[in-house]
Amino acid sequence: MGRRSSETDLDEIWLEYKAKGAPEVRDRLILQYAPLVKYVAGRIRSGLPESVDQADLVSEGVIGLMDAIEKFEPERGLKFQTYAVPRIRGAIIDGLRAVDWVPRSVRDKLRDVERAQVALESRLGRSASDSEIADELGIPLRELRQIYARVTFTSLATVDELGVLDQLAPTATDALEDDETRAALMRCVRGLAERDRIIVALYYYEGLTLAEIGSVLQVTESRVSQLHTRATLALRAKLEAMAVI
Repeated sequence: MGRRSSETDLDEIWLEYKAKGAPEVRDRLILQYAPLVKYVAGRIRSGLPESVDQADLVSEGVIGLMDAIEKFEPERGLKFQTYAVPRIRGAIIDGLRAVDWVPRSVRDKLRDVERAQVALESRLGRSASDSEIADELGIPLRELRQIYARVTFTSLATVDELGVLDQLAPTATDALEDDETRAALMRCVRGLAERDRIIVALYYYEGLTLAEIGSVLQVTESRVSQLHTRATLALRAKLEAMAVI
């Protein structure tokens, strides 16, 4: 009963804001949905270097939340959380990209890795291992893993550009209306190496941080970060090959 009453009160706040646009009513909505910003910021923060301040991500996310509140149309029947999450995430990533701290040379190497993954999968009929990717590129295994480590942020950008991986997250599952795209994504996930599939499942379905996944798999957080990067690159390459993105 209390939950139904709370939902009714929130509906009335939305009606009042859309009718009058009063700043104090908007502020009540911002406070109501502030935990959503913290959740999205926390998810993004878990895949970034320690130098990135969580508070900065939250500040950028609030801008996305305010934009979502302004543009949301309750009468369409869509859940606000579903509508807001991509906008909060987009605002945070826009803020990170504005810093421009990923050199072009790193992005070029990222593309080389993607192309090697596609070529190997075509020849082998399965996802390639790190050592196979390194051999394909003609570089030492250590150098490949250094690339993974350097492009941790780029893997975040890759996920954002896919425009679909966030649909694996519990808070946004019902946001994807394109069943064909979702089916293609799930086929790609199933085609990943076993450990990569586990990481995708734990990160996107179970909501674990990279550190928590490291504890489950008994590897370091940095290694999980490398594997997460490899998995997102492989998914992007698979989806591009299928012309889904």
